Amino acid sequence: MAASASSRLLFGDRVPGITDVHGRPAVRSGTGGWRSSLFIIGVEVAERLAYYGASSNLITYLTDYLNQNTATAAKNVNIWSGVASLLPLLGAFVADSYLGRYRTIIISSLIYLLGLILLTLSAAVPSLQPNGCYKTEPRALAKCHGSSTFQVAFFFFSLYLIALGQGGHKPCVQSFGADQFNEDDPTERRGKASFFNWWYMGICGGSLLAVSVVMYVQDNMGWGLGFGIPAVAMAMGLGAFLWGRTSYRLSVPGGSPFIKIVQVIVAAARKRNVPWPQSVKWEEDEEDEEKLLLWSSEVYELRTNRTLPHTKQFRWLDKAAIRDIVLGKEKDWSMPNRWRVCTVTQVEEVKLLLRLVPIWTCCLLYAVVFAQPLTFFTKQGTMMDRRVGSRGFEIPPAAMQTFTSISSVSFVPIYDLVIVPIARKLSSKDSGKGITMLQRIGIGISLSILTMVVAALVESKRLEIARELGLIDVPGAVVPMSCLWLIPQYMLFGVSEVFTIVGLQEFFYDQMPDALRSLGAALYLSVIGIGSLLSSILISLIERASIAGGESWFSDNLNRAHLDYFYWLLALLTTFSLCLFVFFANHHIYKRVNPSI
Repeated sequence: MAASASSRLLFGDRVPGITDVHGRPAVRSGTGGWRSSLFIIGVEVAERLAYYGASSNLITYLTDYLNQNTATAAKNVNIWSGVASLLPLLGAFVADSYLGRYRTIIISSLIYLLGLILLTLSAAVPSLQPNGCYKTEPRALAKCHGSSTFQVAFFFFSLYLIALGQGGHKPCVQSFGADQFNEDDPTERRGKASFFNWWYMGICGGSLLAVSVVMYVQDNMGWGLGFGIPAVAMAMGLGAFLWGRTSYRLSVPGGSPFIKIVQVIVAAARKRNVPWPQSVKWEEDEEDEEKLLLWSSEVYELRTNRTLPHTKQFRWLDKAAIRDIVLGKEKDWSMPNRWRVCTVTQVEEVKLLLRLVPIWTCCLLYAVVFAQPLTFFTKQGTMMDRRVGSRGFEIPPAAMQTFTSISSVSFVPIYDLVIVPIARKLSSKDSGKGITMLQRIGIGISLSILTMVVAALVESKRLEIARELGLIDVPGAVVPMSCLWLIPQYMLFGVSEVFTIVGLQEFFYDQMPDALRSLGAALYLSVIGIGSLLSSILISLIERASIAGGESWFSDNLNRAHLDYFYWLLALLTTFSLCLFVFFANHHIYKRVNPSI
């Protein structure tokens, strides 16, 4: 029964299935979502500082201290990044099915912190440091004695322990923050639309601190301290998260939601040869609705009363919802075989998942572009003049990523406070967005193509100067071209992130079934993860092909390499991917929810 007007006025709307950390029913109010979500955004700032502090300069550590060549180091960074972005699928499954997001965040954060502590020890304890490299001056690979198997294994064990911790932390914190908003409250629904923008601004703020402060410490004050700062940041973030535990709203897990998905597929397959009844009623009235909900094994659906209306897409799945009593096979339809008959909502949830597949696939090439700032953009900077100012201050190569963060942080308020209100007026739609989620993603992909074009032009100019000055055959020779030429590609990519990455976060959270929203966050991360792995595979294939044809595009001597060719290829492939994305986006059916009973 709905709450009376007087009880709403005094206590707010009590939401079934949503509790605080003590198990008491949570109370929804028009502004309640921001109280805890702003706190969670602050925790994410600390976590992102920890993650990017450990990963942003990783390629430099692998090449300068573990003595790996450029191509191998880039592939190792991409593989680790890919695994770190795929593990959230496991973390989301555990959270949605068993532990809940709150407990998963705490457990994964402890694993995360342990990995950061071990990573710090690998760079600070003499017996764990790569042999000889820290004592080499200048840092020349020829003078490094290499690392022992144990040292390398300990380093990568620490690194992948961080990936495991992030796998549980990342999808749950984002979904946990969005859960603080009541979608049935108009004010909070609009607030949630802005939440993803300000959430991403918090991410960029944390990464900005990492690539500006932590990168400088790593390059100039030592890697032990450089990895220690992220460990301290993560410890502070976990402490702050626990401190605010009394203000959170929790969604109670209702068992594995994947069983319901399998039930729909099995029921539809078993009835694949069953003829359609003469009349099929998909729009249930309230009296039938209650009976139909009792058929479902979906506990969360019963608690929230959020049902999905029937859609005509993927019609073959609809047979799973045909009542056996209509076919004359089910005598006691109040207790049906759930592997033979499913609710309309169950069927529509499976359809939601199927609709996400083409969108997910079309974004993979964007994720390949996403991997470049951490790898080849950074290596470009090492071969350019990084001195600025009259005193010749030298910018660390990885610190150039600061401009991506600055661009994102600066553009989020512009997007949320200027572009969205204008778009909302022009579209005359009170959606809370103004620009649809898929339109936003498409704009970001377009900007990523422009980023690759700019990067290719800058690298072509750098190689031209190297040829003119006879530096082609001088390994490690710095080209007298200011690294500030890299700023446009970093800043363009920052703006593209505000469109595509935030759009993907919101899209996969919003379009997932209610009980799978942690998985929605994990799916967006899996786009980045698969893209990183594809980048590694693409590098391997191109390296083999280019060596067979002469000089490798990824030669350790970047003055003889051809990163510009690689960037042009990515621009071409991403353009093709964008065309496919536009086609599927135009045919996508957005999720609709029936009013609560």
